[in-house]
Amino acid sequence: MRVIGPGHLLFAMGMAGLGFLSLISGDFAYTWQPVPHWFPWREYLAYASGVLLLAGGIGMLVKRTAAHFALAMTIYMLSWVLVLQAPRVAAAPANVGAWLGLCENLVLMSGCWILFASLVGREDRSSIPFAAGSGGTRVARFLFGVSCLVLGLSHFAYTQETASMVPAWLPARVSFAYLTGVGHFAAGAGILLAILPRLAATLEAAMISSFVLLIHIPGAASAPTSRLQWTMVFVASALAGSAWAIAGSLKGSPWGFVRRSPGPASS
Repeated sequence: MRVIGPGHLLFAMGMAGLGFLSLISGDFAYTWQPVPHWFPWREYLAYASGVLLLAGGIGMLVKRTAAHFALAMTIYMLSWVLVLQAPRVAAAPANVGAWLGLCENLVLMSGCWILFASLVGREDRSSIPFAAGSGGTRVARFLFGVSCLVLGLSHFAYTQETASMVPAWLPARVSFAYLTGVGHFAAGAGILLAILPRLAATLEAAMISSFVLLIHIPGAASAPTSRLQWTMVFVASALAGSAWAIAGSLKGSPWGFVRRSPGPASS
């Protein structure tokens, strides 16, 4: 196996989990793959998607095939964005829910793109500079940052729905919904404006990981036969993996503000 960090493992496990659910249910991943029910051969396509996701998740963990499957998963996530989610936004541009679906898919695509760039060898990286070079990673981080802004906005647009997901043992659940919305927004702004971007991405990754541990895993444990709960576990794990991958791509950036040394005194 070849695991380059928590983002790599979480993303691969999330994709493999979604693939497994598609294979046992004969269906796509709910709103993350909104394929219309009237679409021809929908069930067969769902099985094909499940095979691709399961193979992609496992293949990303095998050293010899990791980069190839990361590229395949990036392209597949891009197809979700362009073919499945973008038309919904175009049809209802004022609908925050449509934008949320688009941006969650963008987060997955951006994180997988970063993982691909980190898995590609130095020689191969120079032959595909946009996909695996510094320019490509900047585009991926930009898309991730913009998506975080929309994730934050959704917490304010759907406050009660977000609060209902907060564990009942936590007080002031609505306040937590607002607080996490601000957290998403701050992370996106920090990445886009290069204000402590490494810290912003790391805190975003830690926050999404806490959602997996505090919300989605207990939800699946309380309803172990619910495909929706397990889908949320695997999607949230992949989202957390994407965020950790973005944070890892910023490891050359300082954690805090850097004090600039004074320039040479003018004579």
